[in-house]
Amino acid sequence: MNSWGFTEPVTEPEVSYHQLPARTRRRLAIASLLRSLLVSVVIVTGYFLLPMSRLDGPLAVALGCGLAVVAVLLWWQIREIARSPYPRIRAIGALATSVPLFLAVFATTYFLMGRADPEHFSQPLSRLDSAYFTVTVFATVGFGDIVAVSPATRAVVTIQMLGDLVIVGLVANALLGAVQHNLSRRQG
Repeated sequence: MNSWGFTEPVTEPEVSYHQLPARTRRRLAIASLLRSLLVSVVIVTGYFLLPMSRLDGPLAVALGCGLAVVAVLLWWQIREIARSPYPRIRAIGALATSVPLFLAVFATTYFLMGRADPEHFSQPLSRLDSAYFTVTVFATVGFGDIVAVSPATRAVVTIQMLGDLVIVGLVANALLGAVQHNLSRRQG
């Protein structure tokens, strides 16, 4: 067990990424990016196409469950990066799937909040408006065209902003740490 809490994989020493032929490196990178793109497309398509007419139960529970799914996914991805023969590629793929899922959780929350009570926002929100609002909060742009009006909505936006900091800071640091751990383990 290492400092990250992961067990060391029982595998034969692998060829380092830079020792692979250029064609193989390209193939691995493209395959990872295509896989991540596919997962992202599925997440976004699901957000826009799955029915969201009503929510059974409190919205806070649904948001909590969505964030728990994101947290479990990130934990699993960090674990897999630490075990991967090519951790940099795996880390890029992890970010390319985790961030869209995180954003979809909040876009769904905002959409459902707006459907439950249009007074939560400065204007009624479509799914696209909810996604747009989520991305403007994530990017800290906040154009001001859509504004969280109610205290409940401002609380959820605050949670997203804190989550954004976690995603950008701690998760990026954890992913980088898993990559560095994997690489140092191979070199040592």
